[in-house]
Amino acid sequence: MATSNSHNLAALLAEIASCTLCASQLPHEPKPVLRADSSAKILVIGQAPGTKVHATGIPWNDPSGIRLRQWMNISDEQFYNSSQVAIVPMGFCYPGKGKSGDLPPRPECAIQWHGKVMKLLPDIQCTLLIGHYAQNYYLKSNFQTLTERVAHWRDFLPAYFVLPHPSPRNQIWLKRNSWFEKKVVPKLQQRVSKLLSN
Repeated sequence: MATSNSHNLAALLAEIASCTLCASQLPHEPKPVLRADSSAKILVIGQAPGTKVHATGIPWNDPSGIRLRQWMNISDEQFYNSSQVAIVPMGFCYPGKGKSGDLPPRPECAIQWHGKVMKLLPDIQCTLLIGHYAQNYYLKSNFQTLTERVAHWRDFLPAYFVLPHPSPRNQIWLKRNSWFEKKVVPKLQQRVSKLLSN
């Protein structure tokens, strides 16, 4: 079964790599950025690639990624080991610039591809939902704001761990909600360590 999943996932990732579904809406030629292996235990779902990630093809290869790995307390090698950590953003391609930062992830990716990818990741034990786009898509919750969801992070365990976006643009939120890095991040690190040590 594992071999079949791996083969099917490889074929699916190749299909995604040539996706042009929303090409007319993108500022550059489509360049889907995601990584996955059928044995992965942790799934990271963020927003969409930024300009640096678009240029390099390496997910979370920017200051946001540095902070995310610090929150998880794992090395670059661990983070980019697809057999342990899958990285499937809400939007696979760089969506372009808006007035106050990058535009929202294109909705076509999640609708067209997420369900197909998730079916081939049977060993995922915890999904990190980073930012409100991922949380709004995946969570059925009475909490209306990201801050409320993160404050009630325990409500979503064990399937999900909800996080704010680690972008430097979020520095004001992090200062205003200092409890997050003091109380929630250590619990995240414990969860990640336990999953990756099994």
